Amino acid sequence: MIRSEERFERGDIVDESGGSGQPLSGDGGTDDRDADREHPGTPRCSGGTEHPQQSEGNVARPEHTQETASTADTANTADTANTAGAPKAADSAAADRAPAAGPAGMDTSRAASGEYPGPPDGAGTGGPPPEPIGTTTPPPGKPGPPRKQGPGGGILMGRPFGVPVYVAPSWFLVAALITWVFGGQLERVLPELGAARYLVSLFFAVAFYGSVLIHELAHTVAALRFHLPVRRIQLQFFGGVSEIEKESETPGREFTLAFVGPLLSLVLSAVFYAVLQIVEPGTVPGVLLAGLMASNLIVAVFNLLPGLPLDGGRMLRAVVWKISGKPMTGTVAAAWVGRALAVAVLVGLPLLTQTGALGSRAADTTGMDTLTNALLAAILAAIIWTGAGNSLRMARLREHLPELRARSLTRRAVPVQSDTPLSEALRRANEAGARALVVVDPQGGPLAVVRESAIVGIPEHRRPWVPVSGLAQELTDGMRVSAELAGEELLDVLRTTPATEYLVVEATGEIYGVLSAADVERAFVKAMARPS
Repeated sequence: MIRSEERFERGDIVDESGGSGQPLSGDGGTDDRDADREHPGTPRCSGGTEHPQQSEGNVARPEHTQETASTADTANTADTANTAGAPKAADSAAADRAPAAGPAGMDTSRAASGEYPGPPDGAGTGGPPPEPIGTTTPPPGKPGPPRKQGPGGGILMGRPFGVPVYVAPSWFLVAALITWVFGGQLERVLPELGAARYLVSLFFAVAFYGSVLIHELAHTVAALRFHLPVRRIQLQFFGGVSEIEKESETPGREFTLAFVGPLLSLVLSAVFYAVLQIVEPGTVPGVLLAGLMASNLIVAVFNLLPGLPLDGGRMLRAVVWKISGKPMTGTVAAAWVGRALAVAVLVGLPLLTQTGALGSRAADTTGMDTLTNALLAAILAAIIWTGAGNSLRMARLREHLPELRARSLTRRAVPVQSDTPLSEALRRANEAGARALVVVDPQGGPLAVVRESAIVGIPEHRRPWVPVSGLAQELTDGMRVSAELAGEELLDVLRTTPATEYLVVEATGEIYGVLSAADVERAFVKAMARPS
């Protein structure tokens, strides 16, 4: 089975770190994200800078530090009070810059005076009138979303073709179940094995999932052949999943990519059948080969059922896409067929097993068998129904993804120097109607972006003594994004360099404003909720 839309899950947009990818200590990541959600992006107007006032002590309070000392007590804490994971922008002053040079093509004299081009009136994410920057306090006790796990999802078994293969913990459960069920069958066929039948059954379970891995590798090789990146292969409770990070560009490639998996399962079934002809029946090798032949045939037939998220559903999607010329039409058709298939499995599988249509005699079916079949049907139906719904949701998102544009989501920014007190910087920003602060050097070159969540964590009566440098995230190459980025390309950049804010620049190098990951997330969610 193939899954190719998961890269656009909502959690992939928002930074799960302290702003540069480093983990936060304690629960800082939660507070950062909650604070970001308190400030929807709005239209901004740029404001001029004044000569910064001298702060009374170079103090940088951490985001989650309680107020326990007086001004005099905190005057010497500059080196230890930075926000977690956010180095001082002042520490990286203009060591690598020429004395009077800013970014390539940038008018440093204009930037130094605070005349950033900035988004025009009406740009931004819209919404209710904004509160002045730094005035909103984070809601107490509000939990943030759970941290995203790494790209794993189980035990790493290897990297064929450079693609990591993981075995999910649920695999061990299904392996034990297969061992128990197949062991019971061996007791009737080969009673002389005794307890050793469970070792043979375990070997069968491993060999069966080896066949599933080959099925998934067929998808992976085809995807790599079409230059589609594959995130990972995961073996789990009900088989395997190849997580392909992009959609096929043509319906023909989509059909091929989906068909190669079931095709290889059919080939494996034929190979096991051919070998079975030269092996004596009623022996351990004969029983194993017969089981592998039947199981691979079942995998192939099941995956060829024409409904998403199965391979057959992707093949149906490709056919409808080819006929209609619209991939969304193909997705809708295959997804609804998938939902109908889920209902058919839920109702039909128990009936077929109860009547003996699947090969077992109805008289031999016990109450426990009936319950097991009904539970299996319910699980399969839930997987198919959920997968079909997810396919619809992600296809709708892809349709609206180009509407995510860095230029329209950018906040206006006010430039301040590193020793500017936070209260003074906020005054300038609020007077200008801006919702972002950029730390600049004396020549106007950008050094860092002040994180909004860090501002909220500083009590108002402490702000006159806190320089903005202690609340800023030093700019890295990945935190400078082009104002022309949009859609999937924009999300790719944000996923490559996780942060809470990004500096948006024009092609000439001029600063356009600041892009908040929280604003992108809000626009992302709106795109998912918007009807096609």
